[in-house]
Amino acid sequence: MREYTVPAQVTIVDSANLTDTLFSRAAEEPDRVVFRRKAGSGWRDVTAREFADEVTEVAKGLISAGIEPGDRVAIMSRTRYEWTVADYAIWAAGGVTVPIYETSSASQVEWIVGDSGAKAVFVESDDHEKVVEAIRERLPELKNVWRIDTLPSGEGSDEDLTERRESRAAADLATIIYTSGTTGRPKGSEITHGNLLATARNVAEGALTEVFGLKDGSTLLFLPLAHVFARLIEVGCVEAGVTVGHTPDTTHLVDDLGSFQPTFLLAVPRVFEKVYIGAEQKATADGKGRIFRIAADTAIAYSRADSPGLGLRLKHAVFDRLVYGKLRAAVGGHVTHAVSGGAALGERLGHFFDGVGISILEGYGLTETTAPVAVNFPSGNHIGTVGKPIPGTTVRIADDGEVLVKGPNVFAGYWHNEEASEQCLEDGWFHTGDVGELDGDGYLKLTGRKKEIIVTAGGKNVAPAPLEDRLRAHPLISQCMVVGDGRKFIGCLVTLDPESLDAWKEQHGKTALSTAELAEDPDLVKEIDAAVADANTTVSRAEAIKKYRILDSDFTEESGHLTPTLKVKRNLVERDFAAEIEALYA
Repeated sequence: MREYTVPAQVTIVDSANLTDTLFSRAAEEPDRVVFRRKAGSGWRDVTAREFADEVTEVAKGLISAGIEPGDRVAIMSRTRYEWTVADYAIWAAGGVTVPIYETSSASQVEWIVGDSGAKAVFVESDDHEKVVEAIRERLPELKNVWRIDTLPSGEGSDEDLTERRESRAAADLATIIYTSGTTGRPKGSEITHGNLLATARNVAEGALTEVFGLKDGSTLLFLPLAHVFARLIEVGCVEAGVTVGHTPDTTHLVDDLGSFQPTFLLAVPRVFEKVYIGAEQKATADGKGRIFRIAADTAIAYSRADSPGLGLRLKHAVFDRLVYGKLRAAVGGHVTHAVSGGAALGERLGHFFDGVGISILEGYGLTETTAPVAVNFPSGNHIGTVGKPIPGTTVRIADDGEVLVKGPNVFAGYWHNEEASEQCLEDGWFHTGDVGELDGDGYLKLTGRKKEIIVTAGGKNVAPAPLEDRLRAHPLISQCMVVGDGRKFIGCLVTLDPESLDAWKEQHGKTALSTAELAEDPDLVKEIDAAVADANTTVSRAEAIKKYRILDSDFTEESGHLTPTLKVKRNLVERDFAAEIEALYA
Protein backbone atom coordinates (compact mmCIF):
# COMPACT_ATOMS: atom_id res chain seq x y z
CA MET A 1 0.00 0.00 0.00
CA ARG A 2 1.33 3.45 -0.92
CA GLU A 3 -1.08 5.75 0.91
CA TYR A 4 -3.51 5.60 3.84
CA THR A 5 -5.85 8.19 5.35
CA VAL A 6 -7.77 8.15 8.62
CA PRO A 7 -10.66 10.67 8.51
CA ALA A 8 -10.62 13.46 11.08
CA GLN A 9 -12.76 13.03 14.19
CA VAL A 10 -12.55 16.71 15.10
CA THR A 11 -12.16 19.85 12.99
CA ILE A 12 -10.93 23.12 14.45
CA VAL A 13 -12.78 26.38 13.75
CA ASP A 14 -10.64 29.26 12.51
CA SER A 15 -11.24 31.36 15.64
CA ALA A 16 -10.14 28.67 18.12
CA ASN A 17 -7.04 28.98 20.30
CA LEU A 18 -5.32 26.99 23.03
CA THR A 19 -6.71 29.00 25.96
CA ASP A 20 -10.40 28.52 25.11
CA THR A 21 -10.89 25.20 26.90
CA LEU A 22 -9.18 26.10 30.16
CA PHE A 23 -11.29 29.26 30.63
CA SER A 24 -14.56 27.65 29.53
CA ARG A 25 -13.97 24.75 31.91
CA ALA A 26 -13.18 27.15 34.74
CA ALA A 27 -16.54 28.83 34.12
CA GLU A 28 -18.58 25.64 33.64
CA GLU A 29 -16.80 23.19 36.00
CA PRO A 30 -14.84 25.39 38.42
CA ASP A 31 -14.34 22.64 41.04
CA ARG A 32 -13.14 19.95 38.63
CA VAL A 33 -9.64 18.74 39.52
CA VAL A 34 -7.39 19.29 36.50
CA PHE A 35 -3.93 19.12 38.10
CA ARG A 36 -2.34 17.67 41.21
CA ARG A 37 0.77 19.30 42.65
CA LYS A 38 3.43 17.56 44.70
CA ALA A 39 3.05 18.40 48.40
CA GLY A 40 5.52 16.54 50.62
CA SER A 41 4.92 12.84 50.12
CA GLY A 42 1.44 13.45 48.71
CA TRP A 43 -0.38 15.53 46.10
CA ARG A 44 -2.58 18.63 46.35
CA ASP A 45 -5.54 19.09 44.01
CA VAL A 46 -5.70 22.09 41.67
CA THR A 47 -9.18 22.91 40.36
CA ALA A 48 -10.03 24.33 36.96
CA ARG A 49 -10.83 27.68 38.58
CA GLU A 50 -7.51 27.79 40.46
CA PHE A 51 -5.54 26.95 37.34
CA ALA A 52 -7.33 29.63 35.29
CA ASP A 53 -6.73 32.20 38.06
CA GLU A 54 -3.00 31.44 38.13
CA VAL A 55 -2.74 31.62 34.34
CA THR A 56 -4.65 34.92 34.42
CA GLU A 57 -2.34 36.45 37.01
CA VAL A 58 0.84 35.50 35.13
CA ALA A 59 -0.62 36.57 31.77
CA LYS A 60 -1.39 39.99 33.22
CA GLY A 61 2.18 40.13 34.51
CA LEU A 62 3.51 39.42 31.03
CA ILE A 63 1.33 42.14 29.51
CA SER A 64 2.47 44.61 32.20
CA ALA A 65 6.08 43.74 31.32
CA GLY A 66 5.46 44.72 27.70
CA ILE A 67 4.80 41.37 26.02
CA GLU A 68 2.78 42.04 22.87
CA PRO A 69 0.83 39.61 20.66
CA GLY A 70 3.29 37.49 18.70
CA ASP A 71 6.24 38.19 21.02
CA ARG A 72 8.36 35.17 21.91
CA VAL A 73 8.93 34.11 25.53
CA ALA A 74 11.34 31.27 26.34
CA ILE A 75 11.06 28.68 29.12
CA MET A 76 14.19 26.90 30.39
CA SER A 77 13.14 24.51 33.13
CA ARG A 78 12.58 20.91 34.10
CA THR A 79 9.05 19.50 33.88
CA ARG A 80 6.94 21.05 36.64
CA TYR A 81 3.51 22.56 37.24
CA GLU A 82 4.82 26.13 36.81
CA TRP A 83 6.02 25.21 33.30
CA THR A 84 2.42 24.53 32.26
CA VAL A 85 1.14 27.68 33.98
CA ALA A 86 3.76 29.79 32.19
CA ASP A 87 2.99 28.10 28.86
CA TYR A 88 -0.72 28.86 29.02
CA ALA A 89 -0.07 32.35 30.39
CA ILE A 90 2.14 33.16 27.42
CA TRP A 91 -0.66 32.03 25.10
CA ALA A 92 -3.28 33.99 27.08
CA ALA A 93 -1.13 37.12 26.70
CA GLY A 94 -0.97 36.49 22.95
CA GLY A 95 2.65 35.40 23.03
CA VAL A 96 4.62 32.51 21.53
CA THR A 97 6.38 29.99 23.79
CA VAL A 98 9.95 28.96 23.00
CA PRO A 99 10.97 25.86 25.02
CA ILE A 100 14.64 25.29 25.92
CA TYR A 101 15.95 22.05 27.40
CA GLU A 102 17.18 22.70 30.93
CA THR A 103 20.39 20.83 30.07
CA SER A 104 21.22 23.14 27.15
CA SER A 105 24.67 24.68 26.88
CA ALA A 106 25.29 28.43 26.81
CA SER A 107 25.84 28.36 23.04
CA GLN A 108 22.57 26.48 22.50
CA VAL A 109 20.65 28.91 24.72
CA GLU A 110 22.22 31.86 22.92
CA TRP A 111 21.25 30.44 19.53
CA ILE A 112 17.63 29.65 20.48
CA VAL A 113 16.95 32.91 22.34
CA GLY A 114 18.75 34.96 19.70
CA ASP A 115 17.27 33.23 16.66
CA SER A 116 13.73 33.38 18.05
CA GLY A 117 14.12 36.99 19.17
CA ALA A 118 12.68 36.14 22.59
CA LYS A 119 11.85 39.23 24.67
CA ALA A 120 11.80 37.32 27.97
CA VAL A 121 12.88 33.99 29.42
CA PHE A 122 11.77 31.94 32.42
CA VAL A 123 14.62 30.05 34.12
CA GLU A 124 14.48 27.52 36.94
CA SER A 125 17.84 27.55 38.71
CA ASP A 126 20.83 29.72 39.62
CA ASP A 127 22.84 27.89 36.96
CA HIS A 128 20.25 28.68 34.29
CA GLU A 129 20.25 32.33 35.34
CA LYS A 130 24.05 32.48 35.16
CA VAL A 131 23.99 30.98 31.66
CA VAL A 132 21.53 33.61 30.44
CA GLU A 133 23.31 36.50 32.17
CA ALA A 134 26.65 35.46 30.62
CA ILE A 135 25.23 35.82 27.08
CA ARG A 136 22.70 38.56 27.70
CA GLU A 137 24.77 41.37 26.17
CA ARG A 138 24.65 39.49 22.87
CA LEU A 139 20.84 39.23 23.01
CA PRO A 140 19.53 42.75 22.32
CA GLU A 141 15.87 41.65 22.14
CA LEU A 142 15.91 40.04 25.60
CA LYS A 143 14.34 42.40 28.16
CA ASN A 144 13.33 40.23 31.12
CA VAL A 145 14.66 37.14 32.90
CA TRP A 146 12.28 35.64 35.48
CA ARG A 147 12.55 32.70 37.87
CA ILE A 148 9.84 30.16 37.18
CA ASP A 149 9.08 29.66 40.89
CA THR A 150 8.27 33.39 41.26
CA LEU A 151 6.11 33.97 38.19
CA PRO A 152 5.31 37.62 37.38
CA SER A 153 1.89 39.08 38.09
CA GLY A 154 0.04 42.18 36.91
CA GLU A 155 -3.09 44.25 37.58
CA GLY A 156 -4.72 44.61 34.17
CA SER A 157 -8.48 44.15 33.75
CA ASP A 158 -10.05 40.80 32.94
CA GLU A 159 -11.71 42.40 29.93
CA ASP A 160 -8.37 43.50 28.49
CA LEU A 161 -6.93 40.02 29.00
CA THR A 162 -9.95 38.39 27.35
CA GLU A 163 -9.58 40.70 24.37
CA ARG A 164 -5.88 39.91 24.16
CA ARG A 165 -6.21 36.12 24.32
CA GLU A 166 -9.18 36.05 21.94
CA SER A 167 -7.09 37.95 19.39
CA ARG A 168 -5.21 34.69 18.77
CA ALA A 169 -6.71 32.26 16.23
CA ALA A 170 -5.97 28.77 14.95
CA ALA A 171 -3.57 29.99 12.24
CA ASP A 172 -1.49 32.04 14.70
CA LEU A 173 1.87 30.85 15.95
CA ALA A 174 1.73 29.20 19.39
CA THR A 175 5.26 27.88 19.87
CA ILE A 176 8.63 27.59 18.18
CA ILE A 177 10.17 24.25 19.10
CA TYR A 178 13.82 23.88 18.18
CA THR A 179 14.69 20.40 17.00
CA SER A 180 17.39 18.85 19.15
CA GLY A 181 19.19 17.88 15.97
CA THR A 182 21.71 15.07 15.55
CA THR A 183 23.58 17.28 13.08
CA GLY A 184 23.98 21.02 12.67
CA ARG A 185 22.25 23.87 14.47
CA PRO A 186 18.69 23.32 15.70
CA LYS A 187 15.91 24.60 13.45
CA GLY A 188 12.85 26.28 14.95
CA SER A 189 9.63 24.48 14.01
CA GLU A 190 6.65 26.84 13.80
CA ILE A 191 3.69 25.16 15.50
CA THR A 192 0.34 26.98 15.42
CA HIS A 193 -2.62 26.96 17.80
CA GLY A 194 -4.44 24.95 15.14
CA ASN A 195 -1.64 22.38 14.88
CA LEU A 196 -1.74 21.65 18.61
CA LEU A 197 -5.53 21.75 18.92
CA ALA A 198 -6.26 19.57 15.89
CA THR A 199 -3.63 17.02 16.86
CA ALA A 200 -4.52 16.89 20.56
CA ARG A 201 -8.28 16.61 19.99
CA ASN A 202 -8.01 14.02 17.23
CA VAL A 203 -5.72 11.93 19.43
CA ALA A 204 -7.80 12.34 22.60
CA GLU A 205 -11.22 11.96 20.95
CA GLY A 206 -10.25 9.61 18.14
CA ALA A 207 -7.08 7.55 18.25
CA LEU A 208 -6.77 7.22 22.04
CA THR A 209 -10.28 7.91 23.26
CA GLU A 210 -10.18 4.83 25.54
CA VAL A 211 -7.11 6.33 27.22
CA PHE A 212 -8.02 10.03 27.46
CA GLY A 213 -11.74 9.40 27.93
CA LEU A 214 -11.32 7.14 30.97
CA LYS A 215 -13.37 8.26 33.98
CA ASP A 216 -10.99 9.86 36.50
CA GLY A 217 -8.17 9.50 33.96
CA SER A 218 -4.77 10.85 35.02
CA THR A 219 -1.14 10.89 33.98
CA LEU A 220 2.18 11.85 35.53
CA LEU A 221 4.41 13.88 33.22
CA PHE A 222 8.14 13.32 33.64
CA LEU A 223 9.47 13.67 30.09
CA PRO A 224 10.84 17.15 29.30
CA LEU A 225 8.11 19.63 28.35
CA ALA A 226 10.67 21.20 26.03
CA HIS A 227 9.99 18.21 23.76
CA VAL A 228 6.97 18.15 21.48
CA PHE A 229 5.84 14.71 22.73
CA ALA A 230 5.27 15.77 26.34
CA ARG A 231 3.91 19.13 25.19
CA LEU A 232 1.24 17.52 23.02
CA ILE A 233 0.18 15.32 25.95
CA GLU A 234 0.01 18.43 28.17
CA VAL A 235 -2.39 20.07 25.71
CA GLY A 236 -4.34 16.85 25.14
CA CYS A 237 -4.93 16.43 28.87
CA VAL A 238 -6.12 20.03 29.27
CA GLU A 239 -8.46 19.60 26.30
CA ALA A 240 -9.83 16.25 27.55
CA GLY A 241 -9.97 17.14 31.25
CA VAL A 242 -7.43 14.49 32.26
CA THR A 243 -5.78 15.17 35.63
CA VAL A 244 -2.06 15.88 35.28
CA GLY A 245 0.84 15.71 37.71
CA HIS A 246 4.44 16.73 37.08
CA THR A 247 7.66 15.28 38.44
CA PRO A 248 11.02 16.79 37.46
CA ASP A 249 13.24 14.31 39.27
CA THR A 250 13.15 10.84 37.72
CA THR A 251 15.34 9.46 40.52
CA HIS A 252 12.16 9.45 42.61
CA LEU A 253 9.89 8.36 39.76
CA VAL A 254 8.87 5.02 41.28
CA ASP A 255 7.83 6.70 44.55
CA ASP A 256 5.95 9.42 42.68
CA LEU A 257 4.14 6.87 40.50
CA GLY A 258 3.15 4.97 43.64
CA SER A 259 1.67 8.01 45.33
CA PHE A 260 0.11 9.63 42.23
CA GLN A 261 -1.30 6.38 40.76
CA PRO A 262 -1.81 7.46 37.12
CA THR A 263 -4.08 5.59 34.73
CA PHE A 264 -1.73 6.01 31.75
CA LEU A 265 1.86 7.02 31.05
CA LEU A 266 3.92 8.37 28.22
CA ALA A 267 7.59 7.55 27.92
CA VAL A 268 10.43 6.81 25.56
CA PRO A 269 11.42 3.14 25.05
CA ARG A 270 14.47 3.48 27.29
CA VAL A 271 12.17 3.98 30.29
CA PHE A 272 10.36 0.70 29.58
CA GLU A 273 13.69 -1.04 29.02
CA LYS A 274 14.88 0.22 32.43
CA VAL A 275 11.72 -1.06 34.14
CA TYR A 276 12.22 -4.51 32.60
CA ILE A 277 15.95 -4.64 33.34
CA GLY A 278 15.45 -3.41 36.90
CA ALA A 279 12.84 -6.10 37.58
CA GLU A 280 15.06 -8.79 36.07
CA GLN A 281 18.09 -7.69 38.11
CA LYS A 282 16.11 -7.59 41.36
CA ALA A 283 14.77 -11.07 40.71
CA THR A 284 18.28 -12.36 39.95
CA ALA A 285 19.68 -10.75 43.10
CA ASP A 286 16.93 -12.45 45.13
CA GLY A 287 17.76 -15.81 43.58
CA LYS A 288 14.61 -15.79 41.44
CA GLY A 289 16.16 -14.98 38.06
CA ARG A 290 15.03 -18.24 36.46
CA ILE A 291 11.44 -17.70 37.64
CA PHE A 292 11.44 -14.18 36.23
CA ARG A 293 12.70 -15.36 32.85
CA ILE A 294 10.00 -18.03 32.67
CA ALA A 295 7.42 -15.41 33.68
CA ALA A 296 8.70 -13.07 30.96
CA ASP A 297 8.51 -15.76 28.30
CA THR A 298 4.99 -16.62 29.47
CA ALA A 299 3.86 -12.97 29.24
CA ILE A 300 5.27 -12.70 25.70
CA ALA A 301 3.66 -15.97 24.59
CA TYR A 302 0.32 -14.89 26.13
CA SER A 303 0.45 -11.58 24.27
CA ARG A 304 1.38 -13.19 20.97
CA ALA A 305 -1.38 -15.82 21.15
CA ASP A 306 -4.61 -14.95 19.37
CA SER A 307 -6.45 -17.37 21.62
CA PRO A 308 -4.32 -18.63 24.55
CA GLY A 309 -4.88 -22.29 25.43
CA LEU A 310 -5.92 -23.47 28.88
CA GLY A 311 -2.36 -24.36 29.89
CA LEU A 312 -1.00 -20.94 28.92
CA ARG A 313 -3.91 -19.18 30.65
CA LEU A 314 -3.28 -21.07 33.89
CA LYS A 315 0.45 -20.43 33.75
CA HIS A 316 -0.21 -16.73 33.06
CA ALA A 317 -2.62 -16.54 36.02
CA VAL A 318 0.03 -17.97 38.37
CA PHE A 319 2.67 -15.49 37.24
CA ASP A 320 0.14 -12.66 37.42
CA ARG A 321 0.03 -13.20 41.19
CA LEU A 322 3.76 -13.86 41.58
CA VAL A 323 5.34 -11.35 39.14
CA TYR A 324 3.06 -9.25 36.94
CA GLY A 325 1.06 -7.72 39.76
CA LYS A 326 4.28 -6.44 41.36
CA LEU A 327 5.33 -4.81 38.08
CA ARG A 328 1.96 -3.08 37.75
CA ALA A 329 2.26 -1.93 41.37
CA ALA A 330 5.69 -0.44 40.58
CA VAL A 331 4.03 2.08 38.23
CA GLY A 332 1.23 2.92 40.64
CA GLY A 333 -1.09 -0.05 40.25
CA HIS A 334 -3.64 1.66 38.00
CA VAL A 335 -1.81 2.02 34.67
CA THR A 336 -3.59 0.18 31.87
CA HIS A 337 -1.96 1.89 28.88
CA ALA A 338 1.29 3.64 28.06
CA VAL A 339 2.18 5.64 24.96
CA SER A 340 5.71 5.16 23.65
CA GLY A 341 7.50 7.33 21.14
CA GLY A 342 10.83 8.86 20.24
CA ALA A 343 12.46 5.59 19.13
CA ALA A 344 11.56 2.00 18.32
CA LEU A 345 10.20 -0.02 21.23
CA GLY A 346 10.98 -3.53 20.03
CA GLU A 347 8.46 -6.35 19.62
CA ARG A 348 9.67 -8.46 22.54
CA LEU A 349 9.36 -5.58 25.02
CA GLY A 350 5.94 -4.61 23.65
CA HIS A 351 4.62 -8.16 24.02
CA PHE A 352 6.15 -8.50 27.50
CA PHE A 353 4.32 -5.45 28.90
CA ASP A 354 1.13 -6.38 27.06
CA GLY A 355 1.28 -9.80 28.70
CA VAL A 356 1.89 -8.15 32.08
CA GLY A 357 -1.31 -6.12 31.68
CA ILE A 358 0.04 -2.75 30.48
CA SER A 359 -0.68 -2.15 26.82
CA ILE A 360 2.10 -0.03 25.31
CA LEU A 361 0.77 1.90 22.34
CA GLU A 362 3.75 2.64 20.15
CA GLY A 363 3.56 5.70 17.97
CA TYR A 364 5.70 7.75 15.64
CA GLY A 365 6.08 11.41 14.96
CA LEU A 366 8.39 14.39 14.71
CA THR A 367 8.54 17.94 15.99
CA GLU A 368 7.40 19.07 12.55
CA THR A 369 4.22 16.96 12.81
CA THR A 370 3.29 18.29 16.27
CA ALA A 371 4.37 14.91 17.67
CA PRO A 372 2.24 12.05 16.29
CA VAL A 373 2.02 10.94 12.68
CA ALA A 374 0.71 7.51 13.62
CA VAL A 375 -0.10 5.56 16.78
CA ASN A 376 -1.50 2.17 17.70
CA PHE A 377 -5.10 2.44 18.84
CA PRO A 378 -6.11 0.48 21.98
CA SER A 379 -8.71 -1.36 19.91
CA GLY A 380 -6.09 -2.43 17.35
CA ASN A 381 -2.61 -2.59 18.80
CA HIS A 382 -0.31 -4.16 16.20
CA ILE A 383 2.92 -4.62 18.15
CA GLY A 384 5.93 -4.21 15.88
CA THR A 385 4.35 -1.32 13.98
CA VAL A 386 3.90 2.35 14.93
CA GLY A 387 0.18 2.13 14.24
CA LYS A 388 -2.18 3.86 11.84
CA PRO A 389 -2.19 7.56 10.93
CA ILE A 390 -3.90 9.68 13.57
CA PRO A 391 -7.36 10.96 12.54
CA GLY A 392 -7.15 13.72 9.95
CA THR A 393 -3.75 12.57 8.68
CA THR A 394 -2.60 10.91 5.47
CA VAL A 395 0.61 8.91 5.22
CA ARG A 396 2.14 8.23 1.82
CA ILE A 397 5.15 6.07 0.94
CA ALA A 398 7.22 7.71 -1.80
CA ASP A 399 8.86 5.73 -4.59
CA ASP A 400 12.16 5.68 -2.66
CA GLY A 401 10.41 4.47 0.52
CA GLU A 402 10.36 7.83 2.32
CA VAL A 403 7.40 8.47 4.63
CA LEU A 404 5.42 11.58 3.62
CA VAL A 405 2.74 13.18 5.81
CA LYS A 406 -0.15 15.55 5.13
CA GLY A 407 -2.68 16.85 7.67
CA PRO A 408 -3.50 19.53 10.25
CA ASN A 409 -0.61 18.31 12.39
CA VAL A 410 2.02 19.38 9.83
CA PHE A 411 3.89 22.50 10.93
CA ALA A 412 3.91 25.87 9.18
CA GLY A 413 7.64 25.78 8.40
CA TYR A 414 10.99 26.61 9.98
CA TRP A 415 11.41 29.97 11.70
CA HIS A 416 13.59 32.32 9.62
CA ASN A 417 14.68 29.43 7.40
CA GLU A 418 12.77 29.46 4.15
CA GLU A 419 15.32 27.28 2.37
CA ALA A 420 14.99 24.44 4.91
CA SER A 421 11.18 24.76 4.79
CA GLU A 422 11.12 24.41 1.01
CA GLN A 423 13.35 21.35 1.19
CA CYS A 424 10.94 19.39 3.39
CA LEU A 425 7.49 20.79 2.45
CA GLU A 426 6.06 20.17 -1.01
CA ASP A 427 2.40 20.75 -1.92
CA GLY A 428 1.41 20.31 1.73
CA TRP A 429 3.38 17.05 2.09
CA PHE A 430 6.05 16.91 4.77
CA HIS A 431 9.06 14.78 3.86
CA THR A 432 10.02 13.06 7.10
CA GLY A 433 13.38 11.63 6.08
CA ASP A 434 12.27 8.29 7.50
CA VAL A 435 11.85 5.14 5.42
CA GLY A 436 8.91 2.82 5.97
CA GLU A 437 6.11 0.73 4.57
CA LEU A 438 2.32 0.48 4.99
CA ASP A 439 0.58 -2.87 5.29
CA GLY A 440 -2.83 -3.67 3.83
CA ASP A 441 -4.64 -2.37 6.92
CA GLY A 442 -2.82 0.95 7.00
CA TYR A 443 -0.32 0.14 9.75
CA LEU A 444 3.03 1.86 9.35
CA LYS A 445 6.33 0.13 9.96
CA LEU A 446 9.57 2.10 9.94
CA THR A 447 12.69 0.56 8.45
CA GLY A 448 15.27 3.34 8.82
CA ARG A 449 16.21 6.92 8.02
CA LYS A 450 17.24 8.01 4.52
CA LYS A 451 20.26 9.92 5.81
CA GLU A 452 21.35 7.08 8.07
CA ILE A 453 21.28 4.33 5.45
CA ILE A 454 24.73 2.76 5.31
CA VAL A 455 26.03 1.63 1.92
CA THR A 456 28.84 -0.89 2.25
CA ALA A 457 31.74 -1.19 -0.17
CA GLY A 458 29.87 -4.09 -1.74
CA GLY A 459 26.85 -1.83 -2.43
CA LYS A 460 24.58 -3.31 0.24
CA ASN A 461 22.12 -0.82 1.78
CA VAL A 462 21.87 -1.31 5.56
CA ALA A 463 19.44 0.44 7.91
CA PRO A 464 21.17 0.65 11.33
CA ALA A 465 18.02 1.15 13.41
CA PRO A 466 16.77 -2.49 13.55
CA LEU A 467 20.18 -3.74 14.67
CA GLU A 468 20.65 -0.93 17.20
CA ASP A 469 17.17 -1.28 18.67
CA ARG A 470 17.66 -5.01 19.21
CA LEU A 471 21.09 -4.52 20.79
CA ARG A 472 19.86 -1.85 23.22
CA ALA A 473 17.28 -4.31 24.52
CA HIS A 474 20.11 -6.26 26.19
CA PRO A 475 20.48 -5.35 29.89
CA LEU A 476 24.24 -4.73 29.71
CA ILE A 477 24.11 -2.47 26.65
CA SER A 478 23.39 1.23 27.12
CA GLN A 479 24.00 2.65 23.65
CA CYS A 480 25.36 1.45 20.34
CA MET A 481 26.03 2.75 16.86
CA VAL A 482 26.29 0.68 13.70
CA VAL A 483 29.00 1.79 11.24
CA GLY A 484 30.27 0.61 7.88
CA ASP A 485 29.54 3.24 5.23
CA GLY A 486 31.91 2.53 2.33
CA ARG A 487 33.50 -0.31 4.29
CA LYS A 488 33.69 -3.99 3.44
CA PHE A 489 31.49 -5.08 6.35
CA ILE A 490 29.21 -3.77 9.10
CA GLY A 491 30.76 -2.93 12.47
CA CYS A 492 29.39 -1.52 15.70
CA LEU A 493 30.42 0.58 18.71
CA VAL A 494 28.88 -0.57 22.00
CA THR A 495 28.70 1.15 25.40
CA LEU A 496 27.84 -0.55 28.68
CA ASP A 497 24.99 0.39 31.01
CA PRO A 498 26.56 1.53 34.32
CA GLU A 499 23.71 0.32 36.55
CA SER A 500 23.41 -3.10 34.95
CA LEU A 501 27.18 -3.43 34.83
CA ASP A 502 27.50 -2.91 38.61
CA ALA A 503 24.98 -5.68 39.25
CA TRP A 504 26.71 -7.99 36.75
CA LYS A 505 30.13 -7.37 38.31
CA GLU A 506 28.73 -8.19 41.76
CA GLN A 507 27.17 -11.43 40.54
CA HIS A 508 30.35 -12.53 38.75
CA GLY A 509 32.84 -11.49 41.44
CA LYS A 510 34.49 -8.86 39.24
CA THR A 511 33.85 -5.67 41.21
CA ALA A 512 37.53 -4.68 41.05
CA LEU A 513 37.60 -4.52 37.25
CA SER A 514 37.29 -1.19 35.41
CA THR A 515 35.06 -0.75 32.37
CA ALA A 516 38.13 -0.81 30.13
CA GLU A 517 39.25 -4.11 31.68
CA LEU A 518 35.75 -5.58 31.39
CA ALA A 519 35.76 -4.80 27.67
CA GLU A 520 38.39 -7.53 27.37
CA ASP A 521 36.88 -9.88 29.98
CA PRO A 522 35.87 -13.23 28.40
CA ASP A 523 32.66 -13.58 30.45
CA LEU A 524 31.38 -10.12 29.55
CA VAL A 525 32.47 -10.46 25.93
CA LYS A 526 30.49 -13.71 25.79
CA GLU A 527 27.37 -11.77 26.90
CA ILE A 528 27.85 -9.10 24.21
CA ASP A 529 28.66 -11.77 21.61
CA ALA A 530 25.26 -13.33 22.34
CA ALA A 531 23.53 -9.96 22.06
CA VAL A 532 25.16 -9.27 18.69
CA ALA A 533 24.29 -12.76 17.44
CA ASP A 534 20.67 -12.19 18.49
CA ALA A 535 20.55 -8.82 16.68
CA ASN A 536 22.03 -10.41 13.57
CA THR A 537 19.08 -12.82 13.37
CA THR A 538 16.90 -9.86 12.36
CA VAL A 539 18.88 -9.06 9.18
CA SER A 540 20.47 -10.78 6.21
CA ARG A 541 24.03 -12.08 6.34
CA ALA A 542 25.30 -9.12 4.31
CA GLU A 543 23.73 -6.71 6.83
CA ALA A 544 24.99 -8.52 9.95
CA ILE A 545 27.51 -7.05 12.39
CA LYS A 546 30.86 -8.74 11.79
CA LYS A 547 32.93 -6.94 14.43
CA TYR A 548 32.17 -4.69 17.36
CA ARG A 549 34.14 -2.69 19.91
CA ILE A 550 33.16 -2.07 23.54
CA LEU A 551 33.93 1.51 24.56
CA ASP A 552 35.07 2.42 28.07
CA SER A 553 32.69 5.39 28.27
CA ASP A 554 28.97 5.80 27.61
CA PHE A 555 27.23 8.06 25.10
CA THR A 556 25.38 10.65 27.21
CA GLU A 557 23.74 14.01 26.81
CA GLU A 558 26.46 15.47 29.04
CA SER A 559 29.22 14.08 26.79
CA GLY A 560 27.48 15.66 23.81
CA HIS A 561 26.82 12.35 22.07
CA LEU A 562 23.06 12.15 22.76
CA THR A 563 20.26 14.58 22.10
CA PRO A 564 17.89 15.41 25.00
CA THR A 565 15.58 12.73 23.59
CA LEU A 566 18.41 10.16 23.76
CA LYS A 567 19.11 9.91 20.04
CA VAL A 568 22.74 9.28 19.11
CA LYS A 569 24.48 12.19 17.39
CA ARG A 570 26.11 9.99 14.78
CA ASN A 571 28.39 12.63 13.29
CA LEU A 572 29.87 13.51 16.69
CA VAL A 573 30.35 9.88 17.66
CA GLU A 574 32.09 9.25 14.34
CA ARG A 575 34.36 12.22 15.01
CA ASP A 576 35.18 11.49 18.65
CA PHE A 577 35.60 7.73 18.21
CA ALA A 578 37.26 7.75 14.80
CA ALA A 579 40.23 5.74 16.10
CA GLU A 580 37.95 3.05 17.55
CA ILE A 581 36.04 2.80 14.26
CA GLU A 582 39.27 2.53 12.29
CA ALA A 583 40.41 -0.24 14.65
CA LEU A 584 37.39 -2.33 13.58
CA TYR A 585 38.70 -2.37 10.00
CA ALA A 586 42.44 -2.48 10.70
